[in-house]
Amino acid sequence: MKKLDGKVAVITGASKGIGASIAEQLAGEGASVVVNYATSQSEANAVAQRIVAKGGKSVAVGADVSQTADIERLFEQTQDVYGKLDILVNNAGVFQFAPLDAVTPEHIRRQFELNVIGLLLTTQAAVRMMGPQGGSIINIGSIVGSMPSANASAYSATKAAVDAITISLSQELAARAGSV
Repeated sequence: MKKLDGKVAVITGASKGIGASIAEQLAGEGASVVVNYATSQSEANAVAQRIVAKGGKSVAVGADVSQTADIERLFEQTQDVYGKLDILVNNAGVFQFAPLDAVTPEHIRRQFELNVIGLLLTTQAAVRMMGPQGGSIINIGSIVGSMPSANASAYSATKAAVDAITISLSQELAARAGSV
């Protein structure tokens, strides 16, 4: 028996890079995995196919987690395919470095909408689906959250927000789990 047998995991931004590696690792430990993607359907399908080829369970689901309707669809499809949720990995993110004089409201909004608002709304939907039994939520941050670099003011701010959200929600959700 593997450590995550019977568990279901959603990994946002899992079509490539860190997200794809996380999806494959969790599947290797026995979890059924939802490989989320926003634009890279062929890459997400390839990740899911690699998992299935190794004897795991996986499905690719397209959803832009900066969009509320897409978040709802992501968890509806997870419910339809697997019937539950145990693990959420908030990996989806975007970065665009720019010097201060090139920063625009659109530059800031794009990063905050996905990296912060999307993370919070995805977590909210996941917690609802997990129900009172709870589960595990993993937020992928960055060193630039605590050690910002030049030309990364907006991105660094979003990753600092991820750190703050993670601490805040760990306290809030742990307290709720303890009272159930």
